[in-house]
Amino acid sequence: MTSLRLRPHPTAAPLSRVAEVVEWFGAMQAQDLASGMWSLGVRLPGSTHADVHDALERREALRTWPMRGTIHLVPARDARWLLELTGVRALAGAVRRREFLGLSEAEADRAADVLGEALTGGGRLTRTECVATLVEAGIDGAGQRGYHLLWYAAQRGVTCIAANVGAEQTFALLDEWAPGQHQPDRDEALATLALRYFRSHGPTTRQDFAGWTGLTATDAKRGIAAAGDDLTTVQVDGTEAVLHTPLLDAPRAPADDALALPGFDEYLLGFKDRTLMLDPEHKQAIIPGGNGVFQATVVVAGRVVGTWKRSLGKTRVSIAVRPLVDLTPGVRGQVETALGRYADFLGLPLAVTWTAAT
Repeated sequence: MTSLRLRPHPTAAPLSRVAEVVEWFGAMQAQDLASGMWSLGVRLPGSTHADVHDALERREALRTWPMRGTIHLVPARDARWLLELTGVRALAGAVRRREFLGLSEAEADRAADVLGEALTGGGRLTRTECVATLVEAGIDGAGQRGYHLLWYAAQRGVTCIAANVGAEQTFALLDEWAPGQHQPDRDEALATLALRYFRSHGPTTRQDFAGWTGLTATDAKRGIAAAGDDLTTVQVDGTEAVLHTPLLDAPRAPADDALALPGFDEYLLGFKDRTLMLDPEHKQAIIPGGNGVFQATVVVAGRVVGTWKRSLGKTRVSIAVRPLVDLTPGVRGQVETALGRYADFLGLPLAVTWTAAT
C-alpha cells in the first residue's frame, strides 16, 4: 500500500502533481478514463477532477497503448520509448487480429499515414472525426476496424490520446503533443521500467513484472539486473520477490485505513497473484464472469471488503455500496468518509446506499 502511494511513503516526498504520480508508476492503467482520473485523484489529496483534467491538458501525462494492447497513462516524454520497448510484441500479435477484421498491414500503415497528415500542424480530432477522416480517404473504418486502426497508429508512435474535449476522446500527433521525447538505450529503458514498477508495486515477483509489462522473462530479468542497487531481492513467504531498496528498513504504517478505489486501479491490476488484497472467494464479485472488467473496490486495511457503483446526476453523485464481509458501524463510517473524498473530487454532494453483505 505504501509502494502504491495509497499510504504516506516513509522515504519519498509526497506527490503533488499528476506528472509525479504517473512517473512514480511509469504507467497506470487507464482503459476506462473515469477510473484513471480517480486513480490519480485518490493519490493527490484535495485535488479535483478539473485539476487532473487541466494537468492532462498541460501534458503532464498522456494516454496511449504502451503494453498488453491496453491504454495506460504514461509520462509524456517517455511515451515513445515505452511503445518501442513494450509495444513491439503487441504489434507482432496484431497480425491475426487484422486477418479477422479483413485488414492488411498495408491498409493499417496507410491509415496511420492518413491520420498523421490530418493531425499535422497541431491538429486534434475526436475519435469520431478520426474514423470519418479514414473513411474519406477510402479506408473502411466500420465496427472494430476503426478502433484497430486508431490503436495501430498510436502503437506505431504516430498518434497519442490527448486530453478529452468535453466527453469526447481526442487524438493528436505524438511528436507534436509531447515533443522532446526521451530516448534511452535499451538497458536504460529496461532499468527505468523495472525500477518504476517495483517501487510502485513491490515487493512482488519478476513474473508479475513480466506480466504487467508484456516483456519476455529474459528482458524482465535483464531490467531488474540493470536497475542495480535500487532494487533488492527478498523472500516473502518463501517466494522470491523484488523490493525498492529504500523500503527495506522503513517502519510499517498503521493498517486501519479505508479507501474507495476505482475498478481499474493498479492496486489490483498491477499483479497476477492478488491473494494479498483479495479473498479468492470474492474474485467473482470483483471481476464478474472473468471478463476483464473490474468493479470499483472498497478497501479496508489493505484488503478488498466491498464494491461500489456510482450514478452521476446533475446535483449529486449516488453511490451504492455492496459489502463482501460484515462491516462494523465504525468501519462503515470510514468507508463513507472515503466515498466523500470521491464526491469532493467530482465537486458533487454524496448520497450513499448500502446493500446487505454477500
